[in-house]
Amino acid sequence: MAHPQPRANIARIPAYVPGKPPVVRPGVTAYKLSSNENPYPPLPGVVEAATAAVATMNRYPDMGSVALYAALSERLGVPVDDIATATGSVGLIYQVVTGFCEPGDEVVYAWRSFEAYPIAVTAAAATSVQVPLLDDGRHDLDAMLAAITDRTRVVLVCTPNNPTGPAVTQTELDAFLARVPEHVVVVVDEAYLEFVRMADAVDGVATYRAHPNVVLFRTFSKAYGLAGFRVGYAVSQAPIAAALRAVSLPFGVSAVAQAAAIASLAAEAELLERVDALALERTRVRDALLAQGWDIPDAQGNFVWFPLGDRAGDLAAAADAVGVTVRPFAGDGVRVSIGEPEANDRLIEAAATLR
Repeated sequence: MAHPQPRANIARIPAYVPGKPPVVRPGVTAYKLSSNENPYPPLPGVVEAATAAVATMNRYPDMGSVALYAALSERLGVPVDDIATATGSVGLIYQVVTGFCEPGDEVVYAWRSFEAYPIAVTAAAATSVQVPLLDDGRHDLDAMLAAITDRTRVVLVCTPNNPTGPAVTQTELDAFLARVPEHVVVVVDEAYLEFVRMADAVDGVATYRAHPNVVLFRTFSKAYGLAGFRVGYAVSQAPIAAALRAVSLPFGVSAVAQAAAIASLAAEAELLERVDALALERTRVRDALLAQGWDIPDAQGNFVWFPLGDRAGDLAAAADAVGVTVRPFAGDGVRVSIGEPEANDRLIEAAATLR
């Protein structure tokens, strides 16, 4: 009997591997450092705003996210027409590929980078062009330029890069954009923007204003701690933003998520305090690992990267033995989120056993 068959590209979609939950052991507090989640509870006022929105669950959410768009417009100083929301930055990735790629068109991005990139590209029947990272975990922007062809429609620049950690500088990005063909959409994926502490950091808003082909991707999942609610947003000049909105899932961002995001924007002082604390803790962890002799790339996100290659499983097992779950990437390395100080101390302890 014949059965309906999906498009041929569906069978080629790589599986997304989420971070494993911690293993519960009697008498031991387990910690999950495998998903780059924020270890802090919701910001002040967020639970109250979300709870109030729950009371209207019998109604559809505002499909236009009008109040959220207004709050983002005021915060960023950009026109409402230059904003598009989605279910996290992952939703934005799907939207940009759907909106700008015909089947067979090419999407250029560094590798290893965000795991959702090849999934979204393959789902759209487009073609991934993966450009190896430099040895220190940074984007090889010259090689990415060389990979652009007449079929290239989108280039993805993940900065800071997930999972390796380094970020692109404004000088590097400007030189890159000056050479990218104008018809190619350049995504500057800033999911970890708030954690960046470096000289010559990218000014995303100034960059998009100067380049009609640039779109910024940002999210409430990381610094704002709303990973469970799925709220991301793009900032670009109006034609790109309109295309992203046109292919978005109707009613995709729930009423509760919109309310929580707006309340989170209003708690900026508390947000900055928490992000500063996580950045300081990241420095402490990285310094301790460097002192042990590990080669840890520059860390500008809320995580550190161990370029272990085939030994990735060894660190994952050592961390698991002390109640900490990390994220191994087979054949490449291990990404470890910055969490509670106790969790970070255990990670340092586990790493020392492998030196």
